[in-house]
Amino acid sequence: MIDLYSASTPNGWKASIMLEELRLPYELHRLDLSKGEQKAPEYLRINPNGRIPAIVDREEGGFPVFESGAILLYLAEKTGRLIPADRRGRSTAIQWLMFQMAGIGPMQGQAHVFLHSAPEAIPYAIDRYRTETRRLYGVLESRLARSAYLAGDDFTLADIANWTWIWFHDFAGIPLAGMPALERWFRELEARPGFQRGMAVTPVPVEVVDRMTRGGRLPA
Repeated sequence: MIDLYSASTPNGWKASIMLEELRLPYELHRLDLSKGEQKAPEYLRINPNGRIPAIVDREEGGFPVFESGAILLYLAEKTGRLIPADRRGRSTAIQWLMFQMAGIGPMQGQAHVFLHSAPEAIPYAIDRYRTETRRLYGVLESRLARSAYLAGDDFTLADIANWTWIWFHDFAGIPLAGMPALERWFRELEARPGFQRGMAVTPVPVEVVDRMTRGGRLPA
């Protein structure tokens, strides 16, 4: 049994989708980020960084794992699934996982902040982070134009990590029109039952859906 500590964010969905795709039994502990529950002392003993997600593997004596990319790797290695067994294939999957962790996550996350949560609009920051996020989407488009999935012919943890951020493309003001390979990949994964179950574990807040539909800035 795995204990999952999570909330409705792209990084949180990585862990729940991974668990659903692997069909591993887990118990959800939903954290209310608006109340600062991720900073509570008992949670900081699991994740000293005070962020979500985190897991605790009861089969390993209550072993905690934090950081979403590390969680995906841990679960893949625990089960021997969703990561290639050969050295080159494994490296390729990890490279695309790190591409999301070091690129799309930080850049798109800042685009979200300056578009929707900053107390005032800062055009330079909005343009800076949206432009870089759009460039990174272009890297994915180029890769997926010649490969079914990010690591090659097989679906891996790298696809999960990147997909949860691409799901928020409208929130970042980046349409998928003009990127047919990225859109094909996105829609294919969106239809997977494991993705649908993993997203449903911590549903998207209504106010976020509303803003994605109508546009506009969220209050600070």
